[in-house]
Amino acid sequence: RSILADPRFFKTKKIVNSKIKFRELFRPFAPSTIKEYVETYYDLDKSEVEQQPYSFMLSTVKVREKYREKLEAITHLDNTARLQVVSKETNERFHKLISSFGDKTGIYTLLNTSFNRRGEPIVSSPMDAMATFNWTGIDILVMNNFIISKK
Repeated sequence: RSILADPRFFKTKKIVNSKIKFRELFRPFAPSTIKEYVETYYDLDKSEVEQQPYSFMLSTVKVREKYREKLEAITHLDNTARLQVVSKETNERFHKLISSFGDKTGIYTLLNTSFNRRGEPIVSSPMDAMATFNWTGIDILVMNNFIISKK
């Protein structure tokens, strides 16, 4: 039920907003970051990382200055991000995906936004997912163990 993308580049934000979500460029995106790197990228201490709001993208945090240019697609104009902390214990599969991305890029975070177009509800069925996939600039669709590509 999510659109995931590379958080490192401002062009990612432009692509997702214009070719997938069909909305204004200034609209922000949230990062999903594995728990092990939260304190590295964001101005949070160990005791705050465990708080519930951060597991569900319910609160914003400052992106550390050192990482603002490395996380351009998810850093808001005020240098904050609406963080989702992903732990191995609560979401092993998503944690593994983000970890794999980090092993390849050095950034253990993904841009994460709802799987829908502007003005539409979040996809709730494979049929909805296919329709949104076909009408947008999404490159690859993953549903359970199926991978669908436009190429």
